[in-house]
Amino acid sequence: MAVVKLVLRKKPNKEGKCPLTLRITQDRKSNFIYLGHHIDPADWDESKQRVKKSHPNSARLNNLIIKKLAEANDQSLELETQKSYVSAQAVKQRIRPSAGSTFFAQADLYLQRLKEAGKYNQYTADKPRVKHFKEFIKHDIGFPDITVAMLERFKAYVQNTLKLSERSAVNHIVMMRSVFSHAIKEGAVDSKHYPFGKGKMKIKFPESSKIGLNPDEIKNLETVTLDGNADHARNLWLVSYYFAGMRVSDLLRLRWSDFQNERLHYEMGKNSKSGSLKIPDKAATIIDRYKQFQENKDDLVFPELKGVDFNNKFVLQRTIAFKTSAIDKTLKTQVAPAAKIDKKLTMHLARHSFAQVASDKIPVQILQKLYRHSSIITTMGYQSNFTTQQTDDALDAVLNIDRKLKS
Repeated sequence: MAVVKLVLRKKPNKEGKCPLTLRITQDRKSNFIYLGHHIDPADWDESKQRVKKSHPNSARLNNLIIKKLAEANDQSLELETQKSYVSAQAVKQRIRPSAGSTFFAQADLYLQRLKEAGKYNQYTADKPRVKHFKEFIKHDIGFPDITVAMLERFKAYVQNTLKLSERSAVNHIVMMRSVFSHAIKEGAVDSKHYPFGKGKMKIKFPESSKIGLNPDEIKNLETVTLDGNADHARNLWLVSYYFAGMRVSDLLRLRWSDFQNERLHYEMGKNSKSGSLKIPDKAATIIDRYKQFQENKDDLVFPELKGVDFNNKFVLQRTIAFKTSAIDKTLKTQVAPAAKIDKKLTMHLARHSFAQVASDKIPVQILQKLYRHSSIITTMGYQSNFTTQQTDDALDAVLNIDRKLKS
């Protein structure tokens, strides 16, 4: 069992006073937690581990010491009942997490970890959501004080005061759940305070309609005469569509070395799933136009990410986001009008368009492989947005019965 002891460390500050600490020792390895108070060594009774009466605030300090020592021993005992082995560092982390145990301290650490992991999109999305909760609550708060009722009020605040959509409001609650999960892993909060799950706050995203381009609109896109940036944006959209709605983040990272034996071999960035696809003739025709810019076999096919440090994941994701935004703007302002497309044309619409054309034509098991989904349930849920044949047939059947009765 870890041994917790009060220690006055022999590291005086400028005033000659030394810090009061908790020393946690396990297997001859020690970690120290500073209690935030310095006293004169002459006012410390080492044998009794308490502040002498000669100190003007001895009573308050001794009460603090007793409380902190009891808390440390309780946390150490609780950890050791959960695990067969607990290090001194683990006990220290449980007693005093690296960023403190309040919500916003942990939220800051959560955002920092996202940035360090290169998760630019999630970082930029969750940062303002944390800010919105801070504006809503107006002060820092402990995790045990964040109740289901408070989360419901925060969700209503996002919708009614900030005038954001229901889906955006749900995303704010997802951020809260993410910070909670992070804090539990950090040992900053006990899982018993987790306000999500069965019998607590349930997160349910509102249903949204997904509409892609129909075959005639895709034909218009393929045949319309374009040049410059508009032609390049159209090329990117079509290559994405031809490769089963490849995500733009994967498309922009394609290298010439990914194309071998008339197949495309690549690892999907979202879930690191690897696989290969046949290169459709239409895709090959477009890709061949970019060979004139190829410098070597490992060169990028498309120019958007050339010169970007791929080892810096945060910068990479940020650049992909900026470039995608520019491509989407060109698609909406130049390509769509020229191709006589009234729908909001974006790179992500290529994925929806493939799903829409594929609905009722390709078995869901094959679509799962094309989409690189980890679970077929994900594929079924996604494809359900575009599968309309059964409902259309049912509607026709009812209306045909109605017509027969009238005749």
